[in-house]
Amino acid sequence: MSTCARSARLFQRLTRHSHIPSADLPAFLCPGVLQITQLQTSRCPPKQRQFHSQPPRLIESIVHDVPEPEFDLLHGQQYLPSQCAGCGALSQTILKDEAGFYTLTRRSVKDYTAAAAPQESKAQESKEDTIVKAALENASRAGLELGDFSKPSKPARTLEIPVCDRCHKLKHHDTGISIQHPSIRSIQDTIFESPFKYNHVYHVLDAADFPMSLVPGLHKLLHITPQRSLNRRSKTGRFYHGTKTEVSFIITRSDLLAPVKTQVDAMMPYLRDVLRDALGRTAKDVRLGNIRCVSAKQGWWTKELKEDVWKRGGGGWLVGKVNVGKSQLFNDVFPKGRRNVEAGKKLPPLSVDHGTATRPEKDSILAEKLKKLEELESQMEENLDTSSLLPPAPPEIDYPAMPLVSALPGTTASPIRLSFGNGKGELIDLPGLSRGDLEQHVQPEHRSSLVMRNRIRPEQQVLKPGKSLLLGGFIRITPTTPDIIMLGYAFTPIEPHTTSTDKAIGTQGQTRESSLLNISLPGTGEKIASAGTFPLKWDVTRERSGPLTARNAGGMSPENLPFRVLATDILIEGCGWVELVAQVRKRQRVVAKQEMQVQWKSAFSENNEGEEEEKKEMLDDEMGGEREEVVDPGWPTVEVFTPNGRFVAARRPMNAWLYAQKPVSSKMKGRPRSL
Repeated sequence: MSTCARSARLFQRLTRHSHIPSADLPAFLCPGVLQITQLQTSRCPPKQRQFHSQPPRLIESIVHDVPEPEFDLLHGQQYLPSQCAGCGALSQTILKDEAGFYTLTRRSVKDYTAAAAPQESKAQESKEDTIVKAALENASRAGLELGDFSKPSKPARTLEIPVCDRCHKLKHHDTGISIQHPSIRSIQDTIFESPFKYNHVYHVLDAADFPMSLVPGLHKLLHITPQRSLNRRSKTGRFYHGTKTEVSFIITRSDLLAPVKTQVDAMMPYLRDVLRDALGRTAKDVRLGNIRCVSAKQGWWTKELKEDVWKRGGGGWLVGKVNVGKSQLFNDVFPKGRRNVEAGKKLPPLSVDHGTATRPEKDSILAEKLKKLEELESQMEENLDTSSLLPPAPPEIDYPAMPLVSALPGTTASPIRLSFGNGKGELIDLPGLSRGDLEQHVQPEHRSSLVMRNRIRPEQQVLKPGKSLLLGGFIRITPTTPDIIMLGYAFTPIEPHTTSTDKAIGTQGQTRESSLLNISLPGTGEKIASAGTFPLKWDVTRERSGPLTARNAGGMSPENLPFRVLATDILIEGCGWVELVAQVRKRQRVVAKQEMQVQWKSAFSENNEGEEEEKKEMLDDEMGGEREEVVDPGWPTVEVFTPNGRFVAARRPMNAWLYAQKPVSSKMKGRPRSL
C-alpha cells in the first residue's frame, strides 16, 4: 500500500470522527492534506447538468504566520544557577566585567533556563499547537492508532549547567581578568563557618618553587591540631571550640621534578627537610609524616589521596596560593559516583486481595506534605544569605560539574563546595591567596610563559668572572666572588642568557638596545633593585664528584678530597628555580676561616678571662656551622636583581640536573676494561 493512500485513509477517519474540517488544519503540519483533497476530487463522479450557475467551492488551507518564540529575559533570571560551577561566583546579570555574570541571550544559558521552567514554556504555546493537540486527543478517543506519531522523536537529554561569561572566555578563548585575591583572614573566617565537627585542611604547595608557596602561620590562624612530635606519647589530636582540624601538605605537579615516579619518591626525605627549614623552629622536632607528593598529569598518588578523602569524610578544605594546582587536584581527588546507598530488597507490590491497598486519603495527605516540602526548599533557595562567606552546598549528584582549570592566577572567585557519599563529607575549593605580582611587571603577551607546564631539561650555563645570567631579560644573577667559575642550570620557562655584566645591566635597565628579548613592561628598568646576596653554602661534593666518591669506583671520602663542591637553588616565585654550583679549593676555605677567627679573638682580647671563655664557647658554636645565619667567607656568593627587589628566595639544592641532564651521544661505548 502506498504512503499516499495510507495517509488518505488516516485523514478520512480523522476528519469523520473528530468533525474537524480539513481547511482548519495547518498546512505546515500536514503537507499531504492538499494532495489528499486533490485525490478525492479526482475520483468523484462527473457532475450532472444544472440549470443554474453556482460558484465553485474552493478548499483552501489557511497558513498562519507562526511568530518566533520570544524569550523573556527578565523572567529567565530566576532560573539561573545560584553560583557558577566553574569559578564559584554568585550568579548576577548586572556587572558585566565581574565574575558570575551571565548573558541571558547566550545559547547554553537560554537552553538551561528554558529547561528549568517547563510550565512557563507550556504557557507560551501558539494557537496551532493547541489545534494539533486537540485533534490528536479526539483521534485517540475515536480509537485511531497513531503509532509513534505522538511520541517525541528524540529522547530528552540533561543539559549541563552553564558557566558564567568569564569562565566561558577562559575555557574557549584563554582570555580573562584575575579576581581580587582574598586575605588569609577571609580564608580563616570561611573555614570557621564549617558545619562539620571534623575538618581537614589540605595545604597545597607547588613543586615549581617549593617551598615559596607555603602560607606562613597557617597553623595558628586556623587553630590546626599541632604537629605530632618525635615523642611516641605525643597526642594525636586536639579540639578547638568543639571542632578538630588537621592538616596535610600536598606537593602538586611533582612531574616537574623528575621524569619517573620512583625518582620523585626518592626525593621525599629531601622535600621533608626543605619543608622543615621553611616552617622554622616549630618544625624542629616534628615528624612531618603528613606530606604527599602528587601529580595530576601523570596520576601519581592521586588514587591514594582520593581514598584518604573518602575515608576521612567531614570537611575537606583546599588551601593555598594562586596557580598551585588546587582546582586540578580537586578534579582528581573528588570521590565521584559514590552516592548510592544500599536500600535493601524491594517489597512486592500491594494487592487488593490481601486488603493492603493504599487509600486515596493517605495519597492526598502524602501529596500535600510533599508539596509543602518542595515549597520550603524553594523558599530556602530564594532566601540566599549573601553575607555568608561559605555559599550553600548544591544538591549532591554522582558526577557534578568540576571547577574550571586555567593558568590565569585567581580563577576561583568563591568557595566551591561539593558533597559526596550521601552526606558523608564535602570537598571545598577555596580561592587562592596572593602569590606576588611578578606577572604585573611582564608584558601581557608573555605572562603565560611564566607558568611552568612541562618538565624542563636546561642547558648548562658557565658563569665566568665578569659574566651574569639573565632570565627573560629582567632578572639578573651576578656572581660576586672573584676568580670562581660557576655553573648554572635554569629550570624556568623563561629563556636564560649568559652575557657580560655591563651588557646585562643595560639590557635589564632598558637603557641598551640589544637583540636579547626583555619581556618586562616599559619602565620596569627603573624599579630594578637588589633582592639580596645568597651564598652557595650546601656541600654537594659526594653527589657531584662522580666516580671519585662512588662506592663502585674510587670510593674516596669527600673529606679526603682537596676541594669542595658547593651549591644552592635560587627560587623565582611562581616560575621555577636556578641551580648554581661552584667548586672551591679546600685551602681557601681554611684560610678564610682562620682569618675570621683571628678577628674575633682580637676583639675579645680586651675583656677579662671569664668573659673571654664564655665568648670562646660562643665562637666555637658559631664556627661549628650548625646555624645557617652565619656566612662563611669561604662560600661563593651571588647577587640577584629583580623588580622592586622581590620574588626571590633560596633553598638547599635539589640536584635536579643529575636527573634532567641529556644523555651524551658522543660518549664512546666500548667493552669493560679490567683493572
